[in-house]
Amino acid sequence: MKKITLLLFFYSILSCGVKQSTNQLTSGNYDEAIHIAVNSLRNNKNAKGKQDYVYILEEAFAKAKERDLRNIDSWSKDANPTNLEQIYNSYVQLNRRQELIRPLLPLKLLKEGRDAIFPMDNYSTEIIDSKNALSNYLYTNSKNLLQTANKIEARKVFDDLKYLNSINPGFKDVNKLIEEAQFKGTDFVNVYTKNETNMMIPIRLQDDLLDFSTYGLNDKWTVYHSNRQQGITYDFGIILNFREINISPEQIKEKQVIQEKQIKDGVKNLLDANGNIVRDSLGNPIKVDKFITVKGTAYQFTQFKACQVTAKVDYIDFNNNQLINTYPLASEFIFENIYATFRGDRRAFDEQYISYFGKRAVPFPSNEQMVYDTGEDLKAKLKEIISRNRIRR
Repeated sequence: MKKITLLLFFYSILSCGVKQSTNQLTSGNYDEAIHIAVNSLRNNKNAKGKQDYVYILEEAFAKAKERDLRNIDSWSKDANPTNLEQIYNSYVQLNRRQELIRPLLPLKLLKEGRDAIFPMDNYSTEIIDSKNALSNYLYTNSKNLLQTANKIEARKVFDDLKYLNSINPGFKDVNKLIEEAQFKGTDFVNVYTKNETNMMIPIRLQDDLLDFSTYGLNDKWTVYHSNRQQGITYDFGIILNFREINISPEQIKEKQVIQEKQIKDGVKNLLDANGNIVRDSLGNPIKVDKFITVKGTAYQFTQFKACQVTAKVDYIDFNNNQLINTYPLASEFIFENIYATFRGDRRAFDEQYISYFGKRAVPFPSNEQMVYDTGEDLKAKLKEIISRNRIRR
């Protein structure tokens, strides 16, 4: 019974595969049909149950070859250089298709008593000739376009040259032209700060904010510079414009806390209602925990100082000096130090207060330090704004 079940299972899989490859064949998707058939024939290719795949493979191969050669003939007669890539790819596909089938040969058609027919041709000359023709066209066309290309056109040239380099590595000075196309197609963005507040912005904060090596924002066609570089025309500007800086006064808040707690303080004899010692069956006094009440007063001090920085991020198109967009930016840094002293029994206090007893007052940070300490948050928010609002052409 198990064997019958397994046979039915494998038969259903085989039937499904044959149906799928047949559908691809009748739909004109010859290479898909070939791949299905080849994958099925790699294991036990001469089995009777695999005969349908051999027929499908023979027919799909013949039709695919006839279609590709017909297309190549048509493109060649048209003499349009834009057809060169299709001609080259078709010859590559013709050869690849043969190499896919070759390891399976010969394939038997058992009912007809013959081998399936797969005419194999040598396309090496055609592949080389079409590749050279395509390479020369891409090179000449790209070199000419680069002389007057705008950024969008330069990016298209870049893609063409990268493709040329992939099919024909080391062709002439293609690598140099790729660099030129990359440069011409890149949007260069100058990022800088402006200070509209009545306070000095620490130089080290500005340096940290504009250290774009840590942002990881550069992509294929966008490069951010905080310092203008010679020989580069900048397309866009991103201005971090500081609008307002508010720093609170230095404050020390005091809070008095009185706590009382019962704690264990050794053991004592258990007494009955008459004040007599209670004993166990052996005559030994029964001991119980002894509790005492302890009290203490804690004096908690909180040093507090806050800094709030508000800014805006302006996107400027340098080509027309127009404002593209503006995004608000704000950050806050709070300095807080808590310490405490106490009187009475230390054991009376909760752990919350005990952790403060070993601490002391510290000097308040300067206003400049407070502004600088907003830097990490400002940097993270600036990066988020630029990441979410990338410049796109």
